[in-house]
Amino acid sequence: MVRGPRVAQFEKEFTERFAGAGTSIAVGSGTDALHLAYILAGLKPGDQVIVPVFTCTATNIPFLYMGVIVRFADVDPETLNISVPHVRALMNEKTKAIVCVHYGGLPCDMDELHAIAKEYNIPVIEDAAHAPGATYKGKKIGEISQFTMYSFQAIKHITTGDGGMLTIQDHSLIPMAERIRWFGIDRSNKQKGTWENDITEVGYKYQMTDISAAMGLASLHEFDDILSHRQKLFEAYKIGLAGANGIKLIGAEAMDRTHAAWLCTALVEQNRSNFMLSLREKKIESSQVHYRNDRYSIFGGRRYDLPNMDAIEENYIVLPLHTKMTSDNVAYICEVIKRGW
Repeated sequence: MVRGPRVAQFEKEFTERFAGAGTSIAVGSGTDALHLAYILAGLKPGDQVIVPVFTCTATNIPFLYMGVIVRFADVDPETLNISVPHVRALMNEKTKAIVCVHYGGLPCDMDELHAIAKEYNIPVIEDAAHAPGATYKGKKIGEISQFTMYSFQAIKHITTGDGGMLTIQDHSLIPMAERIRWFGIDRSNKQKGTWENDITEVGYKYQMTDISAAMGLASLHEFDDILSHRQKLFEAYKIGLAGANGIKLIGAEAMDRTHAAWLCTALVEQNRSNFMLSLREKKIESSQVHYRNDRYSIFGGRRYDLPNMDAIEENYIVLPLHTKMTSDNVAYICEVIKRGW
């Protein structure tokens, strides 16, 4: 059933867990949730948004459909999250939103981003595809900003096979959100027989089905165990790589925020290709996962005002971290790394 009782239950339980005083809107993918957030934020053709250059392309592709101008912000070299100083430098009167991604599950500098956004009276939109269960200064990711998106793609902390959720703090936007995710139809009034059979907003087929929501509910009920296990693996990497030569773990030193541990990313000082080959010889897979978005032609080509991204582009690597792993697996990987490459 499309948007049936299981969807409503999933939205309710997700809200109770992550959204604070907000409301959750279930959709067909995390990308759907982002596009919906951008529409609800009132973004129009010609508006400018500041976005991270280092993220999945899904964060930024909706803007190409909307005619919104993307302005890429550099990375913070300590976290690979969006650089607050560069965000501030990019701000102008045409900037209508700041989008941040909690890379790997490590929250961004939310106080600083909100301070900038407040000066310009614009929203912060959080891409929390990696970060369910993360916290920032005691607050849950999902209750801090006007809009927060989650992904339920197959290998995320919570999965519906594929799906997404958007948490919204302004309850007055919920009717519009519900219309847009179903072709612009006022479904509530239609079911009551009071709909005027008109559509006044461009909507999309962005709804979640009851089948997906049933999987989401089961996954949500397992979430504590999944999060705890991933965080234990990340801690094992912190211990195992402490003091190792030539490699630095990203997010290991964060003290005022809780890492959701979707990715374990490190910077290797040199010879990333050799590093990857040395791991592969021991049957250990590694990857970059995400790439700087300005390398893709659809975004207009490479930028040359992103020195931090330039500096780490050939050095970052994602190490194995998933629910089928054990702490012993991590210890073995760390020992292999410490032998050198």
